[in-house]
Amino acid sequence: MRREYDESDARVRPNRRGSRPRSKRRPAHEDAIPGTIVGVDRGRLTVHLDDEDATEVIAVKARELGRRGLVVGDRVALVGDTSGDDGTLARIVRRETRTTELRRTADDADVTERVIVANAAQLGIVTALADPEPNPRMIDRCLVAAFDAGMDALLVLTKADLASADALAAAYAPLGVEVVTTTMRRDGDERIIDGLDAVRERLEGRTTVLVGYSGVGKSTLVNALVPDADRATGVVNDVTGRGRHTSTSAVALELPRGGRIIDTPGVRSFGLAHVDPEHFIAAFPDAAEAAAERCPRGCTHESAQAGCELDAWAAGDPDREARVDSIRRLLASRAQADAY
Repeated sequence: MRREYDESDARVRPNRRGSRPRSKRRPAHEDAIPGTIVGVDRGRLTVHLDDEDATEVIAVKARELGRRGLVVGDRVALVGDTSGDDGTLARIVRRETRTTELRRTADDADVTERVIVANAAQLGIVTALADPEPNPRMIDRCLVAAFDAGMDALLVLTKADLASADALAAAYAPLGVEVVTTTMRRDGDERIIDGLDAVRERLEGRTTVLVGYSGVGKSTLVNALVPDADRATGVVNDVTGRGRHTSTSAVALELPRGGRIIDTPGVRSFGLAHVDPEHFIAAFPDAAEAAAERCPRGCTHESAQAGCELDAWAAGDPDREARVDSIRRLLASRAQADAY
């Protein structure tokens, strides 16, 4: 007679030799060696170990990490062959808790967010003053992403030999953003970047992510800061004003005077779908405090005509007016994306 099965049979394991219940316990790997991911390439991760020689090893992600993603800047623990010798492969068994995550989406309507870099303290926004023209909206977006991630922001204005930096620097200095400018000149066959020391001072002893459009001079800047970096450089198209993607993957580079920079591929957009619009104003603390005290409940901060009191708070103060203008630009851009 055929047996009738019920739901209790789902708990019966097959009667196979050597079969045993699967344990959820995983090895602690207490002797794992700590390090930092400095490069990711098709499943292979380059890791700098925390030893005296800063040994560089190639590693893969262990199965116990599951779907947990790994990015440049992640602090990890490794086992296996950590000698760094050619042909050796270590195994990453643990990812430590991240202090910061720089994230972006493809656009404001994209629901999929991507972590670009982990554990960076500062976001360096590299913008050319000409060829290609600066894009304040892109700068604003990067600022919000940085502040939302708990990172400081540094605005690096390149090609000051082609256009004045005064207007753009004046627009962002009041927002609490440090601004430095660089100028390119030639001494015979040698290209010299003036202002490089000012950039170095703001990078030393910290981990800084560099982002920017292709063609703004980011790779040229990286090669000057880290002479053996050998990052590819390109030119800007005379017709479109856009540069080709000269950097194809993120990579962390040690600075000669201490600290680390993470060079990222050139970006054409910086979506903020992952950021709550209410956080846009929170990126500017004094404006957020004024809004909390003055604006009516539910204020969208769209305009004075709509009841926003930020205009009255900022009236006559160029610094405050600049902050309100930045907030409005960001909110308008997000609202436009949400309409689609």
